[in-house]
Amino acid sequence: MSIKLKRSYRFALRSSITIALTVTFFLFFLQKYFNTVNFYILIIVALFLFGFSFIVLQVRIEKFIYRRIKKIYDDVALLESSSLAVDPITTDMRTLTAEIEKFAKDKKIEIDTLKIREEYRKDFLGNVSHELKTPLFTVQGYILTLLDGAMNDSNIRKKYLQRAAKGVDRLIYIVKDLDLITKLEVGDLNLEMTSFNIIELIQNVFDLLEMKALKKKITLTFDMDYPEPIQVYADQEKIQQVVTNLLVNSIKYGHENGTTEVSVENLIKNKVIIRVTDNGEGIAKQHIPRLFERFYRVDKSGNRAVGGSGLGLSIVKHIIEAHEEKIYVESVEDVGSEFSFTLEKSINEIDTIV
Repeated sequence: MSIKLKRSYRFALRSSITIALTVTFFLFFLQKYFNTVNFYILIIVALFLFGFSFIVLQVRIEKFIYRRIKKIYDDVALLESSSLAVDPITTDMRTLTAEIEKFAKDKKIEIDTLKIREEYRKDFLGNVSHELKTPLFTVQGYILTLLDGAMNDSNIRKKYLQRAAKGVDRLIYIVKDLDLITKLEVGDLNLEMTSFNIIELIQNVFDLLEMKALKKKITLTFDMDYPEPIQVYADQEKIQQVVTNLLVNSIKYGHENGTTEVSVENLIKNKVIIRVTDNGEGIAKQHIPRLFERFYRVDKSGNRAVGGSGLGLSIVKHIIEAHEEKIYVESVEDVGSEFSFTLEKSINEIDTIV
């Protein structure tokens, strides 16, 4: 039965054969010159040279390479994940090169990731400070004005206290959203999964946002009549927040006399897809990959006329991902946007379809 030699012994084996054959042929021609050719001695010499060379080469080269490779491994901090003291170091330089190249690629990816995270951290801190600074300064300004003497005028006092209260409400709104998104990101938010009618939930959100939509003369509607309920299995409260956030965004960035349309379609046997489509401003292509980042705004001018915490879409994404579902966005500038997400149907709904 043939024995497949390890790569680590190939160098020593080939070198030993070369040394043994070279010396044996030299000795053969030397004996032939003196007419004293003895094949028995030649065989013994060849075997001895092969064995001695193989052992010396294998042992000495392993030790020689071990010291240098260990220093390389120490330098690249690879000893944490692999122990070199347990097994002898291979003389197969191809394997070593592959390991070092893999380590270098992994470190490059790690460094690039750290750079991206650092940029993200700077953006996040800048955005948080900006979002908190505006209402804080507003509240501070009204309170200082009252303390400077305006408090004596009852009309001004009431008006300034009401404005200060709005600033505090905005701070609370931002802090609550930050707390929610932090829980979502660390997986600390338990989902209360139940079966409910998604059509009824969307209609409830329509009713809640009716006044807000009327102010901009935007119509909230379904794409068609849904006479039968569509049961889904999810956290009803969190999905209501998702639908609310998407509809609020469509109202904020929609054109007057516009329309926001919601549709619920069968995707596969056990999934539905909910689409929220508007004919508003639309989103430029370069902004779409970053839409779901915390505090990311398409309008870089710093305009906060539309209000909000800047966390709505990020919360939407995390809630959908917590359900192990997908969210999608398609948008064309000056044409409109479509946000869609999938949900699992309830077991009863699947049985009905079957």
